Amino acid sequence: MNIAKQSAPKLIALLGGTFDPIHFGHILPAQETAKWLNAEQLFLIPAHIPPHKLGTHANAKHRANMVLLACNTDPVFHLDNRELNRQSRSYTLDTLKEIKAEQPEADLYFIMGMDSLLTFTTWHGWQDILTLCNLVVNIRPGYNHQSLETLLAPELKDRLIYNLVEIQPQKTGLILIHESQAVNISSTEIRAKIKSGMDYHQDLPKQVYDYIKQHKLYN
Repeated sequence: MNIAKQSAPKLIALLGGTFDPIHFGHILPAQETAKWLNAEQLFLIPAHIPPHKLGTHANAKHRANMVLLACNTDPVFHLDNRELNRQSRSYTLDTLKEIKAEQPEADLYFIMGMDSLLTFTTWHGWQDILTLCNLVVNIRPGYNHQSLETLLAPELKDRLIYNLVEIQPQKTGLILIHESQAVNISSTEIRAKIKSGMDYHQDLPKQVYDYIKQHKLYN
């Protein structure tokens, strides 16, 4: 059963990741982006085996539990564990198809960073992804838009928009550029801090920190 199955809101934001562990570098930009979009819900979607990574450090159960604890920081957040239940590689296209089938009236906005956008045309079924949702790409304030368009694959340039008012309800296939202050925390750095005995409590919610300590994760 997917925890995120609820009555269909008008706008759902989606953020996928390994969340190994989830931390404020995920949470704070997600909160800000959801508020900017006026999203009624933001689904946090832990990946079982992401196509671009070899594996994870904490198992699926622990990562799901940590995301569920992080959801306590904001009522907009909801754990969606469907990818963990697949027991196979996680493809965004499959997830979007399922969510759209469950909530056909909802507008879906898939959040990603600049690195993901620049490789987006290598994703499995990327053209089909754009028939199901709009992309929201978080960039640092002051990032040169012309530079972005120079770097982007030609087939994506015409989809770029820089203002929410340009989006019509039920419209898909757009790439919305959103200036968002980056939070310089990474899961890799947190795991390294744990192994070396350094303090990391300021990098993630207290409940997640306590969970990691309790279960002796990443030691």
